[in-house]
Amino acid sequence: MAVALIEKRTEDGKTIRVTPGPILLLGAPGVGKGTQAKEIVAAWGIPQISTGDILRANVSGGTELGKKAKAIMDRGELVSDDLVNDMVADRLRQPDTAGGYILDGFPRTLGQAEWLDSCLAAQAGSLPVVAVSIKVGYTQLLRRITGRRTCPVCKSTYNIYLQPPKVDEKCDLDGTPLTRRSDDTEEVFEERMRTYESLTAPVVEHYRALGRFEEVDGEQPVDAVAAAVMAAVLRLRG
Repeated sequence: MAVALIEKRTEDGKTIRVTPGPILLLGAPGVGKGTQAKEIVAAWGIPQISTGDILRANVSGGTELGKKAKAIMDRGELVSDDLVNDMVADRLRQPDTAGGYILDGFPRTLGQAEWLDSCLAAQAGSLPVVAVSIKVGYTQLLRRITGRRTCPVCKSTYNIYLQPPKVDEKCDLDGTPLTRRSDDTEEVFEERMRTYESLTAPVVEHYRALGRFEEVDGEQPVDAVAAAVMAAVLRLRG
């Protein structure tokens, strides 16, 4: 499989081609990591690697790791870091990761970040992770989360603050009353933020200390955020 390459212009005006390598997108709930990952996947032709997808694939595929995970989940327990790490390591050995990939949902903790760094360092020719954090203010995040509404019939989505329907709480297409997910509340959002900050702050500081971290403004339009994220990756790969 061909290795993905991206163009980067140097200070003296020359154009060089760079391998994206592993890219970690960080950001609080609601910043748009999933949207930005899809933008980069489309622009650079590298895969998005989600721990949730990996777990589901192993379980549905009946792999040895999947069988272990299923037994744990059937008992109502959380899958251990060690088992998740083994699944990630297996995924990173697949041919489509040769040029780089977007990491989604991993690493979430400092321990996972340190494990990943060691794993990649042991792979001949592998580039280290670069981390880009998408920053959005608390009030904007709260409006993004608590304002979400969906039409239960046609599945159209709205945000009562940022993209409201023409008639309050009713779908533009069929007039059906809109619904809100049970966890799209301020109380749940605040708990998710506390969890994110307690787990992820050490990950941010880890990559910042290694000189492999940048932060971008996530309150810009989607395409502008994508451009900023990709520019940050190019600088970090400089």
